Amino acid sequence: MPRLSDSMEEGTILKWLKSDGDDVSKGEELVEIETDKANMTYEADEAGTLEIVAQEGDTLAVGETICRLGEGGGSSDEDEQPEAEEEADEQGDEGAADEASEEEAADEEPEPEAEEDAGEDEPDDDEAEDEPDDEAEDEPEEPEAEEPEPGEADGRVKASPIARRIAQEQGIDLSTIEGSGPGGRIVKADVEQTEAQPEPEAEPQAEEEAPKKRPSDQGRGDIDYVELNRLQRTVARRMAESKATAPDFVMTVEVDMEEAVTLRQQLKAVAGDAPAPSFNDFVIKAAALALKDFPRANGAYRDGQFEQYSRVNVGVAVAGQDALVVPTVFDADKKGLGQIAEEACKLAERVRDGKITPPELSAGTFTISNLGMYGIKRFVAVINPPQAAILAVGELTPRPVVRDGEVVIRSIMELTLTCDHRILYGAEAAEFLGRIREYLETPLRLAL
Repeated sequence: MPRLSDSMEEGTILKWLKSDGDDVSKGEELVEIETDKANMTYEADEAGTLEIVAQEGDTLAVGETICRLGEGGGSSDEDEQPEAEEEADEQGDEGAADEASEEEAADEEPEPEAEEDAGEDEPDDDEAEDEPDDEAEDEPEEPEAEEPEPGEADGRVKASPIARRIAQEQGIDLSTIEGSGPGGRIVKADVEQTEAQPEPEAEPQAEEEAPKKRPSDQGRGDIDYVELNRLQRTVARRMAESKATAPDFVMTVEVDMEEAVTLRQQLKAVAGDAPAPSFNDFVIKAAALALKDFPRANGAYRDGQFEQYSRVNVGVAVAGQDALVVPTVFDADKKGLGQIAEEACKLAERVRDGKITPPELSAGTFTISNLGMYGIKRFVAVINPPQAAILAVGELTPRPVVRDGEVVIRSIMELTLTCDHRILYGAEAAEFLGRIREYLETPLRLAL
């Protein structure tokens, strides 16, 4: 299972685009995978004959074998994959990685492997697992080593970080779960299946627990319970983390877009078949230039340090089928309005088609969210961690304003900036937002 995003721990096979036994060329689309960020298409990184290992609908941890490419089945690759999976694990459980690798290479010796893993996870002088490997191999009949596979004899459980977190949130005892990962390791799917299945002793009290649908006792009618998919859970977790960890503050400014409206009409007239820049494309370009002027806004706060990025990559929030996705316009400060417009359209199409690539989802340095097309005049967006700020774009509307002592009608748009106070302070953030307004109110600077 390839790692397709920086936060990915496991993925689900949605659809194989090639059949078992097909010859595959390097760079050819191979499989569609559901990740924690979006549905993505993975391309073959080498040529060979395809042998499918994981079936559609299977959920596997990063590093587990989903297929093999090449003559003879590529058994050596299979042996290396479990180790790669464990190295990708945040806990770096080297003992579990060794066990998974040895189990795949020698399935006839499961009991010594369990003993070896138990000893490396947490040594205990009282355990039989402390015996040397050679001695353990001579005594494969010992039954005690197979019992603790879901968890160690001293109560320690082998589980991925995300499985531990979900179990803690839901109050689930991991020691009661039998893991389906390498060496009996518990993965997220195991915990989710436990959530979906009521425990036997709870069946007589089923009415006291929350079923999928039940009448409300407060006059709300029937209640339906809908499970979140992987992407929705990731968005919920990241937004909660953002609000819990980032001390944010908000400021709003009105922008006179009258000259931008005139320029856009002129660009549409000469665009031909090419997509004409939208007002959101104007905002992307203006924000990118302002980020070059205020490099701290083009950064992040992490582990007590500021991170300032050399590239200006503007993420644009796009509504997907199930959740919000933020693909990236790379080097937006160096691109013209026409190029930004073309790339933004293609990004939106790839999001809808599930063709978006991992870098396009994870390399953003600043984010823009636009709800103006829904008639929203002003809103406050939540920072996309660990970025310094996010810009919320409201509806462009004609409003009466005073110019040179006279009331005139102008095209006004509101921009709301949400900032992480650990990175940006009030005065600097106000100057940064003001610079975006300056670029938008003199739009010819954006077309240069």
